[in-house]
Amino acid sequence: MRRAGAWLAEQADAQTDRWTLWTPVALGCGCAAYFGLMREPQAWVAWALLPVVLGLLVATRWSVGRVMTMALVLSACAAGGFAVAKLRAEAVKAPIAQAGARPQPVQAWVVDIAQPGEGGQRLLLAPVRVGDWDARATPIRMRVTLRPGTPLPRPGETVRVLAIVNPPPPPASPGSYDFARDAYFESVGAVGLALRPPEVVAAEAPAPWRLRLAMRVNALRWSLTERIVAALGPETGGLAAAMTTGHEAFIPKEQVENLRAAGLAHIISISGLHMAIVGGFAFAAARLGVAAWPWLALRINGKKAAAIVGLAAVGGYLVLSGAPPPAERAAITAAVAFAAILADRQAISLHALALAAMGVLLLQPEAVTEPGFQMSFAATAALVALAEIWPRPVKEIEVPWWIRWPQAAVTWTLASLAVSFVAGLATGPFAIQHFNRVSTWGLFANLAVAPISSFLMMPGLALGAALTPFGLGKAPLEVAGWSIGLMNRVAEMAATAPSAQIVVPSAPDWVLPASFLGLLFVCLWKGPLRWAGLPLALAILWAPRPPAPDVWLAADGAAVAVREGDKAVLLRPDVKLFGAELWARRRGLTPLPSEPERDARFACDRWSCLPGEAAPVRLAAAWNLRRPLKAGRLDALCAGADVVILRNAFRPESCAASLVLTGVDFAAGGSAELYRQGDGWRIVWAQDRRGRRPWTWGYDPR
Repeated sequence: MRRAGAWLAEQADAQTDRWTLWTPVALGCGCAAYFGLMREPQAWVAWALLPVVLGLLVATRWSVGRVMTMALVLSACAAGGFAVAKLRAEAVKAPIAQAGARPQPVQAWVVDIAQPGEGGQRLLLAPVRVGDWDARATPIRMRVTLRPGTPLPRPGETVRVLAIVNPPPPPASPGSYDFARDAYFESVGAVGLALRPPEVVAAEAPAPWRLRLAMRVNALRWSLTERIVAALGPETGGLAAAMTTGHEAFIPKEQVENLRAAGLAHIISISGLHMAIVGGFAFAAARLGVAAWPWLALRINGKKAAAIVGLAAVGGYLVLSGAPPPAERAAITAAVAFAAILADRQAISLHALALAAMGVLLLQPEAVTEPGFQMSFAATAALVALAEIWPRPVKEIEVPWWIRWPQAAVTWTLASLAVSFVAGLATGPFAIQHFNRVSTWGLFANLAVAPISSFLMMPGLALGAALTPFGLGKAPLEVAGWSIGLMNRVAEMAATAPSAQIVVPSAPDWVLPASFLGLLFVCLWKGPLRWAGLPLALAILWAPRPPAPDVWLAADGAAVAVREGDKAVLLRPDVKLFGAELWARRRGLTPLPSEPERDARFACDRWSCLPGEAAPVRLAAAWNLRRPLKAGRLDALCAGADVVILRNAFRPESCAASLVLTGVDFAAGGSAELYRQGDGWRIVWAQDRRGRRPWTWGYDPR
């Protein structure tokens, strides 16, 4: 016991220079505590916490021992994280549209071409006027989905469009990812469906200068996007434009599906990988250029000059990409690394990563809830920890090339395998919990694509984007286009290989934070005791899954899915398909989105469904929205069903079904899951899981 105690004390003493690495973890826990609340706290709570944070930090001057100092600092970070998250929510507060089915005439500036949705191309608008809405109730930003084939207006133009306007969509199922929260922190207060093509009109007044500047930059980005697509063609130009300007409007849908199935979807979104390649390429090129000019190399510090060039390249790429949140986080991380070089510090270290994480959370505390932040920092922490323990071979002075080259090839191959394997392990829990998909061949696909993207694709795109305005970008863009074609072939092979994807149901809510903390313990702790966190890091694999529900209902009652064994039968395969598939994957089910599969179990027409003899659940549903059902049809629905779903708000006076849900219930509760309990049903509503927050329905700040 004494020897074990002495060994544990020795392990703890070895963490003297490591405990500061836990400050961003404490800050993130404070942010997560705010987002985990069921009711919104008052703003005075955040303001009251600020002097508490200051007091805890001041108290460290009189603390006795390192343990007390660590406790005070970590407590201050946790309290500060909660306060920062609440103040950020107050700072971005903006009007949110009310739900309504009546079309509204919208006049707005086109801010940007947004990422396409399941329904088609989308515009990001800055509304000037929405119907007869009061100016104080008009959202600051709005995303509008266009009908297929509609010509896209250019950023900076003023358009008038007739659209059905609603608040940002709630979670597709209880407990699933809340896209409305993301929209809230992006000041997007409404989404719309355009009923007609947008009409370009003259602006009644000039836009505010910040909006004019943003639209001018976005117009240049869109122009570059069109040039890249025109130069390379739609097969490779769409991906090239997405990785250069962030516009994904021209990517073929089958390419996106192949990249997802192959575990390469991270290539599309501009994030840490892209920033690292662009910044690293600029840094290496600048340092090589300084070294190649002896006169300059003798007079300046080539490494610091290259860091300044890399920093400028990262900033320029951030502007060119449209500065989406993942790109902003990656730019902050890259800026910290280059700043470390300028300050004569180690650029790639856990301390630099901790500083970058602190910066991101202070500026964007909502990032703690986003899969991109979780996966990127988990992977980076794991890779930096791997670099710490990776053996450094002794470099021989005189070795023939026919020995040195094979040795280098073996070393780099092993390093590439280790990097891909460790990054995959680190991001695995988040991929399982958020996306419910595991790419079987993702490791090999990433190994094959890594040299293509690092040495050909991204440098070619960077040079092409820089030289295109001068008419010199054709050659590097063609190199990039060839490499993108090669990457697409790798993705297609991995996506069509046997068992390309495995669907894994989501674990209980406590599992992902536990896995994250276990992974951080493995990465941040120094010494053999770090492996004590491995079982917790792998909790996503051994944690028991809850039983799957019997029925899923969309947030507006417009779509229903019924579980049959390990399959999900969709009663309206052409409606809310994205939400239905999201729910099915979350519960580990295989969706059956075809009418023949449905018709074998239910008798359906355009507006309703009745259960057949093979129906796994005696459920009937009617989809008409504005008018009550005819008396005979309602009686037929109620007579042969245990559960009746009515999309409209007309509740029947009498119905033999044990459970009747109408539009009134969906307006209050959102999407729902039904569990059979004896002779009755247990309902889990999405709104009950979301709580009363500024981004949820019915929020009242009083």
